[in-house]
Amino acid sequence: MTTLSHHRRTTDPYPTRGRTEGTVPRRDPVVWSAPGTPGPLDRAALTTYEHTGFTTVDALLDPDEVASYRAELDRLIRDPAVRADERAVVEPASQDIRSVFEVHRISEAFAALVSDERVVGVARQVLGSDVYVHQSRVNVKPGFGASGFYWHSDFETWHAEDGLPRMRAVSVSIALTDNHTTNGSLMIIPGSHLTFLGCAGETPEDNYRTSLRMQEAGTPSNEAIAALAGPNGIRLITGRAGSATWFDSNCMHGSGDNITPYPRSNAFIVFNSVENTPEEPFAAPARRPAFVGARDFTPVR
Repeated sequence: MTTLSHHRRTTDPYPTRGRTEGTVPRRDPVVWSAPGTPGPLDRAALTTYEHTGFTTVDALLDPDEVASYRAELDRLIRDPAVRADERAVVEPASQDIRSVFEVHRISEAFAALVSDERVVGVARQVLGSDVYVHQSRVNVKPGFGASGFYWHSDFETWHAEDGLPRMRAVSVSIALTDNHTTNGSLMIIPGSHLTFLGCAGETPEDNYRTSLRMQEAGTPSNEAIAALAGPNGIRLITGRAGSATWFDSNCMHGSGDNITPYPRSNAFIVFNSVENTPEEPFAAPARRPAFVGARDFTPVR
């Protein structure tokens, strides 16, 4: 792995999808708000987020709220109109629904979750501005064979294919089922958010059609993952239903297959700063559809 020195645009601080893989140091803050800015996260949680790239909340939702969102998730995946919608992604082998994108526009219940101050308030606190939803989805990982997702940085994809210029976005994964060590839970490399890994290889046309099922473009080499994991190892994120994990857009993360009987489902929301709206893609032939990378920058209220 080499250090990237070339630029596809003279103003691009994070070049990727070139001939070679390489790294550049992060050029943006992690926490954008001024010290002491009020919000749902306390000082210790913000410090953890800044140093490791993520922080967890043990009980963001109470059991009644979890049951309500689980019921809505079940309704969505049983709805033939949702299955027929381009926003629904199915498992290649089982043909079960894997994800439903833009869920806050499909479901009033998940729209309310997005605008819940316990959720959007953290995004404003971390990003230091009003925020809009760059992407939302519910993920369904049923037992007995649901496939995982290989190591990747979301920002690498959003920069290359959606045109996000800076690392000023934050994701939250809210568990709607218990996350065990065995059922394909999220894995994060602590501290990886401080290094941008530019991946090798050009972006295929309409890459989103395959990448939402199995990502290939924008995936790092084994050597790069080993180097990133060397200093701090890998953290497996577990927790009860209702727990939540906030993580920086540039965290290197992934998940394994779920071959257990225990499903793993979550709501996933990406908030981007209204001061970081997308440009044209930095390393792709065309923009992805709006249900994957939003072009409506209306702040969440």
